[in-house]
Amino acid sequence: MLIAGAGLAGLCAAARARELGASPTVLEKGSRPGGSMLLSSGVVWRYRSFEDFRAQCPAGDERLQRLVFERLDEGLEWLESLGAPVVARETENPLTTGARFDTEGLTAALVRAAGDVRFEQPVTVTVTVTGNPLVLATGGFQGDAELVERYVRPAAALRLRANPWSTGDGFHIGLEHGAALTPGLDEFYGRNMADVGFDDAGFVPLAQVYGRHARIFNERGEEFFDHDQVSWSELDLVQATAHQPGARAWYLLDDEALDQQVRYGTVRDLVASAPTLTDPGELPFEPPPGTVAAVRVAAAITHTIGGLRVDDRARVLDEHDEPVDGLFAAGVDAGGISTGGYASGLASALVLGRTAAETALS
Repeated sequence: MLIAGAGLAGLCAAARARELGASPTVLEKGSRPGGSMLLSSGVVWRYRSFEDFRAQCPAGDERLQRLVFERLDEGLEWLESLGAPVVARETENPLTTGARFDTEGLTAALVRAAGDVRFEQPVTVTVTVTGNPLVLATGGFQGDAELVERYVRPAAALRLRANPWSTGDGFHIGLEHGAALTPGLDEFYGRNMADVGFDDAGFVPLAQVYGRHARIFNERGEEFFDHDQVSWSELDLVQATAHQPGARAWYLLDDEALDQQVRYGTVRDLVASAPTLTDPGELPFEPPPGTVAAVRVAAAITHTIGGLRVDDRARVLDEHDEPVDGLFAAGVDAGGISTGGYASGLASALVLGRTAAETALS
């Protein structure tokens, strides 16, 4: 078995395949394991009820959502059994349940379990899958400017909040072998970030996740999103910001908004540390009365949501919904789970990675 990608999905596929008696080889394009999972907060979660899952991601593939919902808990226990260190056993969100892992420890545990992991070795589109199952787990196409421009928006204005190696290799391989694509190719998971330069150390601390407490304006001074309509994940706001001039926005806050409690303290705490804090009097437009703070944010993409069409056995499907012989996809390379909303990408990687190995070896 050949596995393309050593992020969470690929490593889970390899570790599960070894448990089942196989000797998989993982080829990783980058110089290290862990993909974008290593740079994340490490929270792997599902919705507490399947009804909530469907309500939050109404356009998603119900079969895949059911798979993630039903198999995540056993997957979390499996990660712990491999030695992955748990930081917290709750998500701090009443809608969801799951666990938070130390991402470095999780990566190390999976690499030990995965066996043969080779770095700086991309898989090409000409790879053959006949007689040798191939699991695509290359992490989506957010790192490829041309693909982002084609499917999501003009890439020049959209910042990258992910590892630099997820450039659509699995996407291209799937298409080369006749794979169909899912809806939602124009959707993405990301964050509105403080509009400064950042590297991977800033992916979590520079995320400005309090838009539901702000008034939200674009560079022309137009209030383009009603904060009362912002979803709990704020993904709808990020995607809307991506289509504003320069993919930028201003969060304008009054004293009441600054005192609101958010995940990592109050809004005031987050604003005080924001490198783009601006005096309202210096805005390029007239702010609404009562504005006491302004933060300029930039939309940033973490991973794509649309991708290759797969079934609930992680088999890549063609346009007739028939499996492409020998080809599987997991993680962000497999689209269709979060379409129309937001669900944990790490949960999908864990569940589909394990499922791909089990199906390929059955």
